[in-house]
Amino acid sequence: MPSLSRSQLLVYGAIAVALLLVGARWIRSAEAEGGSRGGIEAAGEASAEGRGGSIEFDSGGEDVVVHVAGAVRDPGVYRLPEGSRVTDAVDRAGGANGDAGLDTVNLAAELADGQQVVLPVKAGAVAAGGAAGAAAGGASGPISLGSATLEQLDTIEGIGPVTAQNIIDFRTENGGISSVEDLDQISGIGPTTMEALRSAVQP
Repeated sequence: MPSLSRSQLLVYGAIAVALLLVGARWIRSAEAEGGSRGGIEAAGEASAEGRGGSIEFDSGGEDVVVHVAGAVRDPGVYRLPEGSRVTDAVDRAGGANGDAGLDTVNLAAELADGQQVVLPVKAGAVAAGGAAGAAAGGASGPISLGSATLEQLDTIEGIGPVTAQNIIDFRTENGGISSVEDLDQISGIGPTTMEALRSAVQP
């Protein structure tokens, strides 16, 4: 086998070196491309996890403090999450007792901070209580706006059946009446009537 000349060896050596350089560059390019894709996927996964965590653990909102009174088992002041309804406040106060007139209150009304929720006594219980008081000779006191029936409101001087119904509608829509001053918002009750009502009714 004839021996290669020095010039041939140099040529073959240069070709081999060039091939090695091209191969090494191709390998580095492939690795860099794969690493870039992996980084994008990892970043996408981390971003998705971050979004999911934010939605899952975002409690948001503030609490509202309300006074629950009337025909509930445990009346008092309670703190509930913002967006709670009147029914949530009633449940928090131990639920309605047997004399509660649930049909006269809008249990779906949303609570407002500082609101008083009055669960009225149903008409039959009020009538029975009034009859017992009369039999005992006790004097009747101010009428409760939170539990009074239309007939009871109609007995107040200056309040007719239409205005009495307006008071009940207002009470139902707002989850109760927190103050006698609320009556000023009701159609048919002017300044003169308001003065007469202050001594005749209570929240």
